[in-house]
Amino acid sequence: MSGTSLDGIDAALIDTDGEGAVRAVAWRSEPWSDAARAELMAATELALTFERPRASPPIVKAEALVTRAHVFAVRKLLNEAGVAAGDVGVVGFHGQTIAHRPDRGWTWQIGDGAQLAKLTGITTVNDFRSADVAAGGQGAPLIPVYHAALAAGLDRPVALLNLGGVANVTFIGEDGALVAFDTGPANGMLDQWVAQQTGARFDEGGALGAAGRVDQAVLRAMLDHPYFDAAPPKSLDRFDFPLEAVRGLSTEDGAATLTAFTAQAVAEGLSVLPARPRRLIVVGGGRHNPTMLRMIGERTGLTPERGEALGLNGDATEAEGFAYMAVRTLKGLPISFPGTTGVPSAMPGGVVHRA
Repeated sequence: MSGTSLDGIDAALIDTDGEGAVRAVAWRSEPWSDAARAELMAATELALTFERPRASPPIVKAEALVTRAHVFAVRKLLNEAGVAAGDVGVVGFHGQTIAHRPDRGWTWQIGDGAQLAKLTGITTVNDFRSADVAAGGQGAPLIPVYHAALAAGLDRPVALLNLGGVANVTFIGEDGALVAFDTGPANGMLDQWVAQQTGARFDEGGALGAAGRVDQAVLRAMLDHPYFDAAPPKSLDRFDFPLEAVRGLSTEDGAATLTAFTAQAVAEGLSVLPARPRRLIVVGGGRHNPTMLRMIGERTGLTPERGEALGLNGDATEAEGFAYMAVRTLKGLPISFPGTTGVPSAMPGGVVHRA
């Protein structure tokens, strides 16, 4: 899994039947180089100008980069785990999202699944989102089916919050019913702000956000966006919210305001759930930001618990989730549902490339 925050590739190895049995085996993260990040960002900026996906040299080049980097990630993971490629049933290859436009009937993840299958020698599933969007769904979030498997033993209702480039929440009701949607931006905007202001990749330890003051007028303006009035299921593109709103603020105040924006959006998202969750479990890179977790706790009245409280690796969850969904694809099981993406009925997804 390479997320919209462009921090790197997470590769996870799990043992699963795609249903109730899940056992984590290994995980590693491979950071993108500055040059690769720049190339992927340029491809993303270009894709966002298109009315429909179409081939263009910068995007073709970026796709080759994504595929090659994921091949290396698979090989390194298996080498570290001491597992032969022949013992792996399937690779779930999410690819890199460069544009997500369900309102226009498309979503675009670059990465050549057939080439990855050929070079790793392992059957590969990719293009997980397109079938959902073609059926009228949002194409995201897809991870809730895996969240449900991880939370099977918890008291319900419970919510799992993923703080990636975008934040998404999965609500599991007392009857097991799933409701999920993107609550708003998470690390993506904050990382972009910190990079532009300081050259760092992220707000390490939430230090900048903790040192700044939340500009309440800017925060109110950012929350006055039609996305927050839309009923779930709903999903975002990483760049649906530009940074212009915080231009002119100090580095610290901008970081504090963007962190508060993520937290308040989470709070507003939780307020429309069918019931108040008993617990809020947090995974994804944002859980490393104590300022973000503190603000979420203050605004939701819940204590955010890192996934590690359940014995999970919160950095590996999304990568594990796409491995899990790849197994479901091979078995013809659904990965998206009316309550998670808005599709008319539960449906499978993904394209299979045999080794």
